[in-house]
Amino acid sequence: MFDYDSELARHHERLLEALDVRPGDRVLDIGCGTGRTTRDVARAASAGSALGIDVSGPMLARARREAETEGLRNVEFVQGDAQAHPFPREYFSLGVSRFGTMFFSDPVGAFANIGRALRPGARFVQLVWQAADRQEWHTAIREALVGGAASSVSASTAGDPFTLADPDLVAEVLTAAGFTAVDVVDVREPVRYGPDADRAQAAVLQLRMAKEWLADLDAASGERALDRLCATLDAHDTGDGVWFDSRAWLVGARRG
Repeated sequence: MFDYDSELARHHERLLEALDVRPGDRVLDIGCGTGRTTRDVARAASAGSALGIDVSGPMLARARREAETEGLRNVEFVQGDAQAHPFPREYFSLGVSRFGTMFFSDPVGAFANIGRALRPGARFVQLVWQAADRQEWHTAIREALVGGAASSVSASTAGDPFTLADPDLVAEVLTAAGFTAVDVVDVREPVRYGPDADRAQAAVLQLRMAKEWLADLDAASGERALDRLCATLDAHDTGDGVWFDSRAWLVGARRG
C-alpha cells in the first residue's frame, strides 16, 4: 500500500495549522485514507470526536488498527462515498479533507451533502492539487515513464487528481453547494517518495498513474522507462529522502 502519509507530511502540517482544532470539536474527515488526519484531529479534539470516511476497505482497516494501537477512543471510521453517505445532519463543527475531494462525479452534490452534515457556520478546510504542470512529482515521473510521448499521454484514465486545480472553479462549486466565505491559499511544499531511490521506485510503481503509463509499453520500452525512472529518482535523492516539488490550494469555507 502506497504511503501517502509519508508523501504528504509537509502538506499535512500546513493543513493541521489551518484547522485549529478545538477540544470540543466534532470533526468530519472526507477521503480519510489510512486515517492519519482523522487520528490527529481526534487527539486535538480531546473532548469531542472525529469521523473519517473513505471508499477503500483496506485503507480503513489500517486506519482502525492504528487508532487502536494509539489508544484513541473518540475516533470512528466508516466505509462509504461522501457524495451520498447519510451523515447526521448539522452534527459536525469542523470538516476537513487532505486531497480527498478531487474525484467526485458530482462535485456540487457531494459538497452539498457534506455541508448538510456541518453545523451552520462550521468551517470546512481542504487541500487540493493545483494544475498538473505545477507538480514536479507528476511531470518528472511522467516524462521518465513515457519519454517523448509525454505530451500526448493523458493525466489519468481512471481518475483525474486535478479536477479542482482552478481556484475560481473551486469557489463556484462550493458556493453552489451552499458554502460561503471561500478562501483559497497557495501552498508550496515538497512531497517525499521514499528514504532512497530504490524504495522510492517501489513506491512509485504502486501508483495508478505509473501503472497506466507503463501498461501499453512493450518489454524493451518498459525496461528503458524504468531506467529513466531510476535516473530521475536518483537525481531527486537528497540523502534525506527522494523529494519532488508540489503545489496545492488550501481551501477554506463556511457552511452557510
